[in-house]
Amino acid sequence: MNDPDTILLSAEESMEKAVDYLKQELRGVRTGRASPALVEFLKVEAYGSFTDLKALAGISVPEPTQLLIKPFDASIISAIKSAIEKSGLGINPMVEGKQIRLQLPPMSQERRQKDAARVKKMGEEAKIVIRNARRDANKHADALKAASTVPEDDVKTLKEEIQALLEKYEGEVDKRVEEKSKEILTL
Repeated sequence: MNDPDTILLSAEESMEKAVDYLKQELRGVRTGRASPALVEFLKVEAYGSFTDLKALAGISVPEPTQLLIKPFDASIISAIKSAIEKSGLGINPMVEGKQIRLQLPPMSQERRQKDAARVKKMGEEAKIVIRNARRDANKHADALKAASTVPEDDVKTLKEEIQALLEKYEGEVDKRVEEKSKEILTL
């Protein structure tokens, strides 16, 4: 990385990926309503490998507190049931012929608090990734300064831009965590 634009672009790309990953993770956290996102990334052992549930079955929401899973191949229904039971979601799958119904129990206040804390932890992990991207970008900026290939003022400006990126993406993480926590804690 031998020019400020490349360093800045690389840092922004890393920070963007951290926020995108957080968005995906947050989709799988349960709120009071049923959502296919709750189970679509569950890993199911089928056909000799682990596959996301959404690739093996159609997932629908017939009622606000129910999920209906219709496997594309009825022979893997027990593998799907087993994956749901092992997932730690606290949901008991009911097999009905060639489909599985999940009745989501009402969330206790304690469960809501735990999930809100988990969301906060996910946000902190995303921020660590973002800060690491800043650290790496600053190292590259210092290397440019040491090599005297870029004027000192440009390096200073670059570091300010890197810091601005950090603040932008940390703000994005805080916003997403706050929205999800509010969603979880709202009865």
